[in-house]
Amino acid sequence: MKNIIITGGAGFIGSHVVREFVKNNPNSKIINLDALTYAGNLENLKDIENEPNYVFEKADITKVEELRKVFEKYHPDAIIHLAAESHVDRSITDPNAFINTNVNGTANLLNLAKEFWTLNPDHQHGNFPNETRKNLFYHVSTDEVYGSLGETGLFTEETSYDPKSPYSASKAASDHLVRAYGNTYGMPFIISNCSNNYGPNHFPEKLIPLCISNILNGKPLPIYGDGKYTRDWLYVIDHAKAIHQIFHEAKTGETYNIGGFNEWQNIDLVKELIKQMDQKLGNPEGHSEKLITYVKDRPGHDLRYAIDATKLNKELGWKPSVTFEQGLGKTIDWFLENKEWLDHVTSGDYQKYYASQYTNASN
Repeated sequence: MKNIIITGGAGFIGSHVVREFVKNNPNSKIINLDALTYAGNLENLKDIENEPNYVFEKADITKVEELRKVFEKYHPDAIIHLAAESHVDRSITDPNAFINTNVNGTANLLNLAKEFWTLNPDHQHGNFPNETRKNLFYHVSTDEVYGSLGETGLFTEETSYDPKSPYSASKAASDHLVRAYGNTYGMPFIISNCSNNYGPNHFPEKLIPLCISNILNGKPLPIYGDGKYTRDWLYVIDHAKAIHQIFHEAKTGETYNIGGFNEWQNIDLVKELIKQMDQKLGNPEGHSEKLITYVKDRPGHDLRYAIDATKLNKELGWKPSVTFEQGLGKTIDWFLENKEWLDHVTSGDYQKYYASQYTNASN
């Protein structure tokens, strides 16, 4: 039996990845390693918590001794690393937390993997044949490391890094660390960079779940600047399936971009969400558009992200299973059916954070 550690497995994307691996790898033990910070929630995994090949370990990747205990207990064959501070707005107000978790935490994992695994010095330059690999460090990253695009063009795996926020800079640093350990020590690795995710269990500091929550509560829908910032969007379950496929089938020592093959300006996305929400709630068409509120822009806001996932599609045949409109409908349905979950995660500290972020509305 292989032991696979998935860090950040109680978070939004991580919980879907854990579920995908537990359900599709009955002969592997899936170790969910999570510190259970504000965005980590074991309620996300209630449906699989009693599966025989699943176990949860509470540990913080910034604390080496906590990690060491998990490594000594399970001697993992592979690590899928998702644990990260991930919200750009929070990185602007508290950059050190992002440096500590995303950079130092990744280094801690790499150092322990190097210590526990027998690495082959002949594989120092990304020459990691799939048929002989015993171990794998799979690092899950973001398209934000590439910086901002103009009105045209797409991010490819060859795009130069140009991070603009403390969050994206910390993720870029962690990407470089993973590659450096591959090139220096022969550590088998894969990196994937993904576009914006959305779907069930999404913590409501991000645009889509925030707007769903606020429409349900009749609160303003905060839109940064003029609303023309553009993002590529991917349904989170499609991302989890892509990670699973890459883990098992992709070339080691490679980078893969994962994207939804679609782009939406923020204001157009919010209007589409309003249309679907009003239909599902039985409101007149456009009823909730009055909630749209333009707020002061955040510093260093990137204009546009757009992923070219051609490499992944050509090599592995992967593509999204749903359109954005379909995925958005599924997401809204999940939130409407799980209002207790939403009420729980939006209580307490989140309310204080929300007030600090979105009080500077502009007319």
